Amino acid sequence: MIRLALTALLLLAGAAQNAQAQAQAQAQAQAPAPNLRIGLREDPDQLDPSLARTYVGRIVFAALCDKLFDINEKLEIVPQLATAHAWEDPKTLLITLRSGVRFHDGEPMDAEAVRYSLMRHLTMPGSFRRGEINSMESVEVVNPTQVRVRLKEAFAPFLSQLTDRAGMMVSPKAAEALGAGFGNRPVCAGPFRFVERVAQDRIVVERFPGYWDAARIHLNRITYLPIPDSTVRLANLQSGAIDISETISPSDVPAVQRNPRLRAVLSDELGYQSITLNIGNGPRANTPFGRDPRVRQAFELAIDRDALNQVVYEGMYTPTRQAVPPASPYHIASLRPAPRNVERARALLREAGVRSPLQVEMTVPNNPDLRQVAEVIQAMVAEAGFELKINAMEFASSLQAAQRGDFETYLLGWSGRTDPDGNIWTFIHTGAPQNDGRYGNPAVDALLDQQRQVNDPAARRALLERMWQVAVVQDVSRIYLWHRKNTPAMSARVQGFQAVPDGLIRLQGLRLN
Repeated sequence: MIRLALTALLLLAGAAQNAQAQAQAQAQAQAPAPNLRIGLREDPDQLDPSLARTYVGRIVFAALCDKLFDINEKLEIVPQLATAHAWEDPKTLLITLRSGVRFHDGEPMDAEAVRYSLMRHLTMPGSFRRGEINSMESVEVVNPTQVRVRLKEAFAPFLSQLTDRAGMMVSPKAAEALGAGFGNRPVCAGPFRFVERVAQDRIVVERFPGYWDAARIHLNRITYLPIPDSTVRLANLQSGAIDISETISPSDVPAVQRNPRLRAVLSDELGYQSITLNIGNGPRANTPFGRDPRVRQAFELAIDRDALNQVVYEGMYTPTRQAVPPASPYHIASLRPAPRNVERARALLREAGVRSPLQVEMTVPNNPDLRQVAEVIQAMVAEAGFELKINAMEFASSLQAAQRGDFETYLLGWSGRTDPDGNIWTFIHTGAPQNDGRYGNPAVDALLDQQRQVNDPAARRALLERMWQVAVVQDVSRIYLWHRKNTPAMSARVQGFQAVPDGLIRLQGLRLN
């Protein structure tokens, strides 16, 4: 009897423990998901994927707007809103779509919506996506879950372009209703929907219950906070005012690594930092700097990239003279930065008939590390005969100024793309959307267009090598400075963060414990 009683007590205790565990699990399931706060280095420009240019905008789009395809940590192209693709011939791409997906306004994300979105990217006035997909001729609706994209010619980078903003789908109903104001209240098919935006203060998004991959979303609301000063951003992270800083200064990495409540996740970036040069965009290009490549070459020879990297970035970045990072098979190892040569720089200015000091203005996004970069460059080029004036501007305003030609030189970074074309064509091809300096050379254009049609890596690399010799060595169309690292930092409470070379903060699987 005693043994039976003990057995009964044990069974009752076990049942009680199971009931308690089930109750705790049910309570956790019913508990509201936490809110996440992300500090951004700048305030994004408009939140319209056709018209947007900023890197930090891409971080917000990762919440709002799913793409046809994405990339993973190995830079492989993986499905997102699409489930499969097949090249029927070199100019015809069949895309199969995920069924049952809805936009934030409840409208279906179907083949007609994909046709509308792709053609909007291609034809919308002012679209920065046009140069990325301008090989596209038409989009045909095959059935509700399939579209057929026809290209004018074979275009090697096309699929990779659909892993970024050119592949983001927008609600046709909302886009038509809002028109030019779509970026003020974007409606896409991402895991979060737009709530509000206060310029220079915050962007707020909330979980979309109808998201197709809702099981992997563990957050209720995200607030993006533009904090341009890296020191202030770090202080906010240390105090718990933000949960993630999308980037920290390289000099702050050791402090984060020493703090058990924080962690930094370092990885190589796909992009670069460069100086855009105004060669043909309006009256401000009509200077010795804009007209004569010898003057631009002198300016470049006065810069010591290695010293600049050591002084400002603790030597963490990789000096470069091209837009393609060393890890890419299209990186040209022989195209290295020339050693600093002040005497040669002075000689080039004399050959160009320029009297020293030559005044040049540099537009700089108003954050501490880029201002410091500009100040170091200012001191370096002064020794060669340049008087550099620094014009620090709010980032979105600096982009607008560059687009209208209101600059002479512009210290600007690019976050990078998996295919080299995404780092090059739109910036230096004649008439390309992001060619703010209006550089143009028919020989460069021909090589850029030709490499787009070549699938063989060796042949394509050879074309790019010839192009760089003209665009960078001969014409000095742009001065590339270094390839950066992604340096996000976050609270140890953040779990499930996935480091991908594009540096975007993907929210699928991300938790805040």
